[in-house]
Amino acid sequence: MNNHHILSVLVQNRPGVLARVAGLFARRGFNIFSLAVAPAEDEGFSRITIVVDVEDTPLEQITKQLFKLIEVVKISELDPRRSVERELLLATVRATSEQRGQVVELVNIFEGKILAVGVEAITVSLEGHPDKLDDFEELLAGYGIVELQRTGRVALPKLDRDARLRAVQNTNKGKAG
Repeated sequence: MNNHHILSVLVQNRPGVLARVAGLFARRGFNIFSLAVAPAEDEGFSRITIVVDVEDTPLEQITKQLFKLIEVVKISELDPRRSVERELLLATVRATSEQRGQVVELVNIFEGKILAVGVEAITVSLEGHPDKLDDFEELLAGYGIVELQRTGRVALPKLDRDARLRAVQNTNKGKAG
C-alpha cells in the first residue's frame, strides 16, 4: 500500500460511535484499509486507528466531518515515516511432520510464536510492522494457509529524540529514589 493515511481518532466510548465513523468514510467514498478500536488511556474513551488508502487526497474534509460527530474528541493524522505501526497476525498453516521443522524455523526467523501444534497443522502468531507481516504471510502461503486473521494496524506518533531521552532519564530517576 503506497499511499495511505493513518488517522488516530479519540472518541467517547458510546454505542454506535464506530458505525457513525465508518459510515462517514463510506459516504465520502474512502476505502478503509484497516480499522482497529480499543480502550484509550483515559477511562470512558476509545482510540480508533483508521488506515485509509487514498490518492493524494488531503483528509481535511473528512477530518472536518469527523469533528461534527459529537463523540469525537481528538483527531491526529499520523505520518507513516514519523509513527510506530504494529499489527498482529494469527495463522493456522498446513504442516506435515516433514514440513513442521521448516515452518518452525520460518516462525523463529521472523521472531513469531508457535501457539498450537496439531497432526497436520500449526497455529502461529507474529506481531510487527505491517510490511513484516505481509512478507511472513507470503512465505506461509507456500505451505498452505488454513485460516488467517490480522488485527488491523495500530499506530502512535514516534517520540522525538529529546522526549525519548527525557523519558529514560525520568525512569532512571524513579528507580534511583
